[in-house]
Amino acid sequence: MNDVRMEKLEKAAAVFTERLPKPPTVALVLGSGLADAFGLPEDGTRIPWTEIPGFPLPTVLGHSGGFWAGEIGGKQVLIQRGRTHYYEGYSMDEVVFATRLFALLGIERLIMTNATGAINYDYSTGDLVLISDHINMLGVNPLRGSNLDRFGPRFPDMSATYSPRLRALAKDAAKAEKITLKEGVYVAALGPSYETPAEIRAFRSMGADLVGMSTVPEVIVAAHAGMEVLGISCATNLAAGVDPDASLSHAEVIETTERVGERMQRLLHAVIDRL
Repeated sequence: MNDVRMEKLEKAAAVFTERLPKPPTVALVLGSGLADAFGLPEDGTRIPWTEIPGFPLPTVLGHSGGFWAGEIGGKQVLIQRGRTHYYEGYSMDEVVFATRLFALLGIERLIMTNATGAINYDYSTGDLVLISDHINMLGVNPLRGSNLDRFGPRFPDMSATYSPRLRALAKDAAKAEKITLKEGVYVAALGPSYETPAEIRAFRSMGADLVGMSTVPEVIVAAHAGMEVLGISCATNLAAGVDPDASLSHAEVIETTERVGERMQRLLHAVIDRL
């Protein structure tokens, strides 16, 4: 029996196969504020999310929406400009719709970016941080329910979810570009409220260095489908309680991502060149 989720994905995938001259092998997801800061080449193919059947549309400022596909660094790259979040009221299947679409299109490597709060005292606002692992505190797993055998097994291994090979490659790229790239563990919280200082202390005791409200569901689905994953965070603010006098706002997130956008862009291009 064909799963209704697969039917929706196949209809969406047909839009890409009809409009893209070459199949992409690399996907890049640009998080809060990073879509506009990253910029796009003039050529390539643009596909608005509104033209993709069944595609969930983001409601959050800083997630401009739409896909761009074309050649970067000799690779066929598909760029997702923004994302949807579980806190927006979408189902988990909707949150990971794009990631499963990537798998259906034959994407082999997935680069995830996001905006995060810095838990680690050694991090500063504007730092770029390589994700080495994650902690899922969303209270839900996107693989819950009947397994989509077309993508992967019922019980996928998550031991090396963030590819050691790609992380080493990213470190080499950062060194070549003279960009400081730290490394740490990302914890996904439900949101949309920012965390309390007590929650941040709890996350720190668990081994988390960064906190955000996205990425983990997409990465779980990517790992399930056998994609090689690289995650890079922009620490846009200090998490609650790290600076006792600071207050948190989404405006600060957008301002920081715009400020460090050029550095993130250089790093991502250097990474893609080396894939």
